[in-house]
Amino acid sequence: MSSPSQVSSLPPIATTKRIVIVEDQTAIREMLAEILRNDPAYKIVGESGDGQQACQLCLELKPDLLVLDARLPGLSGVDILRRVARQLKHTRVLVFSAYESPALVREMLEAGAHGFVEKTAGLGEFKKGLETIASGGTYFGPGVAALLRTVVANNSPRSGTDSLTDREREILKLVAESNSTKAIALKLRISSKTVDNHRTNLMRKLNLHDVASLTRYALEIGLVDHRNQSL
Repeated sequence: MSSPSQVSSLPPIATTKRIVIVEDQTAIREMLAEILRNDPAYKIVGESGDGQQACQLCLELKPDLLVLDARLPGLSGVDILRRVARQLKHTRVLVFSAYESPALVREMLEAGAHGFVEKTAGLGEFKKGLETIASGGTYFGPGVAALLRTVVANNSPRSGTDSLTDREREILKLVAESNSTKAIALKLRISSKTVDNHRTNLMRKLNLHDVASLTRYALEIGLVDHRNQSL
């Protein structure tokens, strides 16, 4: 049985990432919270095990990061994700779930998730995924990455690659490899604003609307190494 939502009474620290954890299994939620409380890069500002309460909690607290289970009582993880993605543009979401069917993974990514790590991958993989999305990248655990490869192998790549410039393809590859805007700017010796402009052009040309979609597209056309777990 899930416990009621909990909200920290302490004010957020500007140098840390504020996190809400949504997980209906109390032991797992408490374990994740304990691990992250020992890391100065993060601050737990809210916890919930109920979908409806969790959605309200996120909209009230506006966290930097949301750790989200896919299956929850009250309101599904996908429903929460859609509302968060629509109303909290700056909240980045890592799905941490025991369920990893192709349909669920695709649904969560299309709803706006920035990463998806299966619980069987372990806590090290979870922290790696959280660090990656916190820095602006996308991340898939090894099991999820394998599922995506299977899905992609059975579908034709989108058209539109020919309309991309060499620079846009270069930036698409770097985005898909989980590089942040700042990291891409440093690697290519251009401004962050220029990187943002190129990413906007990529989305317009390919009719894609977020970084996760760009990552899936880069995987579809073979622009990134399938063996790279963070894709």
